[in-house]
Amino acid sequence: MLSMPLVNFAAEDPGGWQWVFDRAVAAERAGVDRLVVSDHLVFGEHLEAYGRPELGGTVGGRQPTGPDGHWLEPVVLLAMVAAQTTTIRLQTGILLAALRRPAVLAKEAATLDVLSGGRLELGVGVGWQREEYDAVGLSFDARGALLDETLAICRTLWQDRVAAFDGTTARFERIHMMPKPTRAGGVPIWVSGTVNPRVLERIARFGDGWLPWGPAQRDVLRAIPHVHQALADAGRSPEGFEICAYLSRVKNRDGSIDLPGTMAQIPPLVEAGATDFRFNPVGTAPTASTAEVVESLSEFVSAFRSTVGRS
Repeated sequence: MLSMPLVNFAAEDPGGWQWVFDRAVAAERAGVDRLVVSDHLVFGEHLEAYGRPELGGTVGGRQPTGPDGHWLEPVVLLAMVAAQTTTIRLQTGILLAALRRPAVLAKEAATLDVLSGGRLELGVGVGWQREEYDAVGLSFDARGALLDETLAICRTLWQDRVAAFDGTTARFERIHMMPKPTRAGGVPIWVSGTVNPRVLERIARFGDGWLPWGPAQRDVLRAIPHVHQALADAGRSPEGFEICAYLSRVKNRDGSIDLPGTMAQIPPLVEAGATDFRFNPVGTAPTASTAEVVESLSEFVSAFRSTVGRS
């Protein structure tokens, strides 16, 4: 499948957000399979932390806005996108799920999944910014455990007609939550992270897919076998498990996209187990019309379909 980031932020107030919905509609018309939106609730003023891998950032990483950047909340945004589209998949990439109360997130996600016809996918991760955890009264140092418990509660409420849970942050029994998501296992969860024991354990326990991060994102071919092994160690088959790969933009001398060069990245990734290919399109500025965005994307989508053997 071909995924495209849907930019849900701006460095300054853009004066309106209709261009986000126009781009979403254009992506669907052009044949893009999945839209992906990001997440930040609040910002502190230490944005250099994004470049620190030990905190969850990535080497050389820079935030696209300052602390006063405008960021739309992803679940609310995807609800509006769902109302204006019909087939394209809707993914958070990533949602800082531990910052939400688990039962509330389970309800919101189930509702959006049902209303969108089963198109929601939750990409989740721990994030890198201590201030976001401070703002909601949670421990940044415990963020991994908080995420795991959040996902466990969501799965329980999505799957069990009469739910019970006994954890660190929540305990309940004989709880009913309807409607359930459209799929028996609940809303698909894509776990984000690099290859380390904690992330691999989270992938094997909760993941329907994996969003590589950090070194793993830059060299996913070497990272995929570690994920497959983690699934096998947990008694799971890699069949049906989704893995995202990020396509680099190969350019011609005039700066245009070299489509054959860009598409040449795909076959070895498919062979290794990648199922989802994310590409940030060129020439789709907020000022572009829907027709211009459709035209810009359609050629790329056509080349992608030809490369992966899908019409």
